Amino acid sequence: MSAGSARSKWQAIWIELPDNVQGAFWMLLGSFLFSSMGLGIKYVGADMDSFQISFFRATFGLLAITPFVLYKGVGSLKTKRIGMHLVRSCIGITAMLSVFYAITHLPLADAVALTFSRPLFLIILAVLFLGEKVRWRRWMATLVGFAGVVVMVQANTDLGFASAVGLFGAFMVALVSVFLKKLSVTEAPVTMLFYFGVIGSLISLVPASFVWQTPTWEQIGILLAASAVGSAGNFCMIRAFAVGEATAVSPFDYTRLIFSGALAYFVFGEVPTLGMVAGAGIIVFSTLYIVHREALARRAKAG
Repeated sequence: MSAGSARSKWQAIWIELPDNVQGAFWMLLGSFLFSSMGLGIKYVGADMDSFQISFFRATFGLLAITPFVLYKGVGSLKTKRIGMHLVRSCIGITAMLSVFYAITHLPLADAVALTFSRPLFLIILAVLFLGEKVRWRRWMATLVGFAGVVVMVQANTDLGFASAVGLFGAFMVALVSVFLKKLSVTEAPVTMLFYFGVIGSLISLVPASFVWQTPTWEQIGILLAASAVGSAGNFCMIRAFAVGEATAVSPFDYTRLIFSGALAYFVFGEVPTLGMVAGAGIIVFSTLYIVHREALARRAKAG
C-alpha cells in the first residue's frame, strides 16, 4: 500500500468518527501539548527567573502572530478600545507570570491542578461583571471546588507561597476571560493577540531587566519550542470546541493532570502527594458539575 493510499484510508476513518469523538481526540492532543509546554517552562525555570520567562513567552507569541497581521493588513489593528487592551494585557501578563512562578516552584501536577480552579473564580466574576445569574446548585459546587483548593494548599504547607501565587494566577486567568468576552464583541482574535504581545512584552521587560541573565542557546530553543507547542495546543483546543459539544469535550481537558504528572515523574522524579490527588479530584468533580448544570440550563433555554 502506498503512502498516499494509507493516508487516504486514515482520513476516511477520521471523517467517519462522530463529531464528539473527533473533538475528544483534539482535546487530548491539546492537553498533552499544554503539559509539554509546562514541562519546558519548568525545565528552563530551574535557572531562569519567571519574569524573564514571561517576557520571552510574550515576545515569541508576538513574533508568531505578526505574519497573520501582515497577511490581514495593518488595518486589522485599528481599535477604539486601546484602554481595555492595556488593562487586559496588564492582567494577562500578571496571570502568565503567576502561573509560570507556580510551575517553576511547585510539582508540575500541583501547579496544573491549581489552574483548574479558574472556572470557580469565573462563576463569581460572571456575576459581578457580566450580570449572569447563578442558581444555588452552582454556588454549592463552587464552594465544594474551593474546599478542594484548600485541601491542595494544605497538602503543600512547605510551598504555601507558591500555591498562593498559583491560585492568584488562576484568578487572573479567569479575569482575563471576562475581558476577552467583552473585547470579542468588537475586536478580532488577531487584534487582541497582537496588542497583548506588544503591551505584554513591554510590561514584562521592566521586571525582567532587574533579574536578566543572558540565556543560553538551549534555553532559547526550549522557550521557542514551548511557545510553538503552546500555540499548537491553543489550536487543538479551538478545533475541539469547533467540532464537538463543549460538555462532551471539556472533561478531556483534565487529562492534563495525568500527562503533567507522568511527564514530571519521568523527567523530574516528582511523585504527587495524596493530598494533591484528593484536592485535585474535588476541584475536577465540582467544575464538571458546573459544566453539566450549564448544559442543562442551555437546553432548557433553547427548548
